[in-house]
Amino acid sequence: MKKLLLFISIVNCVQMNLFSQSVYGISRERDIIIGLVSLEAGIAPFFINNEPNNVPHTFHKKDINIFDRFSVFSYNRSLDLFSDYYCAFTLASFPLISVIPNVKHKGTISTYFVMYCESLLLTYGTVFSLKSALIRYRPYMYVDGVPGGKEKDYYNSFPSGAAAFSFLGVTFFATTFSREFPESRLKLPLIIGAYTLAAGTGAMRIVSGSHFLSDVLAGAAIGSLYGWLIPRLHIKKEQKNYTITPAMNGIMFSFEL
Repeated sequence: MKKLLLFISIVNCVQMNLFSQSVYGISRERDIIIGLVSLEAGIAPFFINNEPNNVPHTFHKKDINIFDRFSVFSYNRSLDLFSDYYCAFTLASFPLISVIPNVKHKGTISTYFVMYCESLLLTYGTVFSLKSALIRYRPYMYVDGVPGGKEKDYYNSFPSGAAAFSFLGVTFFATTFSREFPESRLKLPLIIGAYTLAAGTGAMRIVSGSHFLSDVLAGAAIGSLYGWLIPRLHIKKEQKNYTITPAMNGIMFSFEL
């Protein structure tokens, strides 16, 4: 009985691809280029500094574009801090789910570390370069004015950094997990759950009065782009794009374009 259970466990693990090597790898030539671009992107915001010279004494909702006019809320400090730090950092750790099953395989940790660092630097650089270059007053300015402690942050509304890092984490996870474990029954529930949490973070950024809807959508797009692109660039070239599976009356051949 014990041998049967052990056999069933091994078969399940093989089906979930837990014993296979990671489909991602590091290339010296490629990652030197991507690494340098990522590093330059991450440094860029420190050389951009655009502060408002003449801050309006009064803010009117009619000056907000129609798309964002209904996403204006009073400032909520607790919700702001919770969504900006706890939620964003928690979701940014989701790629660990893709690493753990292959953690014993040589090179998995270093490959994911390099990929995620590149993604983080590109996301950080893009988001904070835009924040530094573009002046956009936060929604709470149209209701309450500048809250205490926000004297240097009230004009950096676009795009949402919390949304960017949240969607970076879940998209990086969704991309890598789907390719590492395409047959896993957990794939769809985990991905749906992850994106639901990321969307919730974006909603809290709006309700807290910290961002307009367009800020959140732009941040989500930036994070999702790099969360998908960087893993895509690291797929091993020797990875097969076809599978052969035994069937009842022969074999089944599938090909991935």
